[in-house]
Amino acid sequence: MTPERADRLQTLIWSVLGIAMLWLLFLLSPILSPFLLAAILAYICAPLVARLEKVGMPRILGVLAAMLLFAATLALLVLILLPLLHQEGQQLAARIPDALTLANEELRPWLWDRFGITLNLDPASLSKLLSGDSTQLIAEKLFQSLKIGGIALFGIIANLLLAPVVMFYLLCDWHELLDRISSAIPRPWHAKTLSIVRNIDAVLAEFLRGQILVMLLLAGYYSLGLWFIGASFALPVGVTTGLLVFVPYLGFATGLFLALMVAFLQFAGMEPVLGVLAVYGVGQVLEGFVLTPWLVGKRIGLHPLAVIFALLAFGQLFGFFGVLLALPVSAALLVGLREVRGLYLASRFYLGEDGR
Repeated sequence: MTPERADRLQTLIWSVLGIAMLWLLFLLSPILSPFLLAAILAYICAPLVARLEKVGMPRILGVLAAMLLFAATLALLVLILLPLLHQEGQQLAARIPDALTLANEELRPWLWDRFGITLNLDPASLSKLLSGDSTQLIAEKLFQSLKIGGIALFGIIANLLLAPVVMFYLLCDWHELLDRISSAIPRPWHAKTLSIVRNIDAVLAEFLRGQILVMLLLAGYYSLGLWFIGASFALPVGVTTGLLVFVPYLGFATGLFLALMVAFLQFAGMEPVLGVLAVYGVGQVLEGFVLTPWLVGKRIGLHPLAVIFALLAFGQLFGFFGVLLALPVSAALLVGLREVRGLYLASRFYLGEDGR
């Protein structure tokens, strides 16, 4: 066998193995979620662990310190959110009779005039509705839903418990894992591959810094905006909304729901509700068209229009997770496109037949 044919055969074998590995990853995708989540969190926390190791802290203690700091941040967010939900629940329970009375006075005449529907909302009729056969039917439906959703809930809890364990081992063996990956790269491609990876790492670091800045600015904006319109719990709702904006749509929807609940429970007319809608409408425009394009896109080298296009395109192709990963993936692709552009500008096709 000639060397050329041997090289082609070897390339074919490695290509088939690569495709088989990708197919295996696709088949195992349902159980890879905690590993992917742990890898992302380990990548975020790795620089902090490295700094703690440089100042003399043993690596295992640095890993534990970084994980505790991350857990404390999540716990702080929960501590901000839970009292708000508890107080809103108490207010809602205390004001249900007033809300039913208001609904009877305003909603019942409108339903009768428009649709001929008679609706009597009062505590007595509500108790009657929730008793007897209707209660049994609702309980049966709820139990069936819990049985179906219980398996999914168990899977979510198992993933949440597994992710910290995987994250701990990844951070402890971070350098060894990177060295093994580096040693597996073919030698002719080694230097160029490491250069591209370093560029991608630098771009992703800029993305994280920009995203954190957007979160802090939006937390301040929503807190001040809700305080200005006189909404209760302005600080916890605003901070919660700002810190959750790294999850597209979900963070904004959660903050808007909480703010609207607060506005409705104030029973001060439609002015607080309209004020909340105005604050969150301006905030969404500010995030999507000003802060994210300029503070995130500018840091990673993407034009603001490219950022907007990436968010829309990835959302259309991959849904919610596409929006979540749009900017970091675009940043990585940008580095690859720069390399392709350099090769194109140095090619004979661009320079001409004589290479000039």
